[in-house]
Amino acid sequence: MTRDPALEEKQRQFNAAMERYEKVPFYRVLGKAVSLANVSLQLYLLYLVWPSSIGAPLQLVALLAAYVLADFVNGLVHIYMDGNDGYESVVGPLVAAFHLHHQTPKYKKNPLLVVYFDESGAKLWLVGYLLLAAIAIGTRSVPPVIAWVLVYAGILSSVAEVSHYCCHTLDSRWVRLLRSAGVLLSKQHHARHHREDNVNYAFLNGVTDPLLNAIARRWSRGYRNHTDAHYATYTGAGTSNR
Repeated sequence: MTRDPALEEKQRQFNAAMERYEKVPFYRVLGKAVSLANVSLQLYLLYLVWPSSIGAPLQLVALLAAYVLADFVNGLVHIYMDGNDGYESVVGPLVAAFHLHHQTPKYKKNPLLVVYFDESGAKLWLVGYLLLAAIAIGTRSVPPVIAWVLVYAGILSSVAEVSHYCCHTLDSRWVRLLRSAGVLLSKQHHARHHREDNVNYAFLNGVTDPLLNAIARRWSRGYRNHTDAHYATYTGAGTSNR
């Protein structure tokens, strides 16, 4: 077999990044801090927007718009993260740990509120979004209906993690009902992301995947022959090779 020095270097960087992730307490503490920040800001946004009454019809419109927005934005972040190979940066260990979800897409079973909190710790970008939303709403820079969309989208970005968890871990009657209603991500729909390459990045309910797939075809190299190859020699925590 012909050696690929560039691939071997990326595999070395990946292994070094995972070693930092496992041994440097900063990354564990950072995850909990991000979780706390995200959930606290979500609650604060609810506090800010609660006095703005827009009526039931507009609430439904805001919720539906936020569902589409959260599905799309989280899918875009997923496309970026699946192609990110900057393992030597400060956040490189977080990037490396993220890539392992393709190899071992399994979760430890926990109550859904615990999943909501813990998985929010992987969304560093969401802290920035929620802070900007808080400024926009607090200064009344956006109309009330847009304020509700921003709040719902911020919360649904964490719900997306719960939806992904349910897709891989739970199959109760209520979960199946929510999947069939299009509220949660379908197992069959999401399976394509793990079975094929460069498809179905959305993980709230997948409604925006046709658009995301078009974006991925145009701008993403995919993961099957790119970042998925970087953990081939890794045998540490979080991998089935261990």
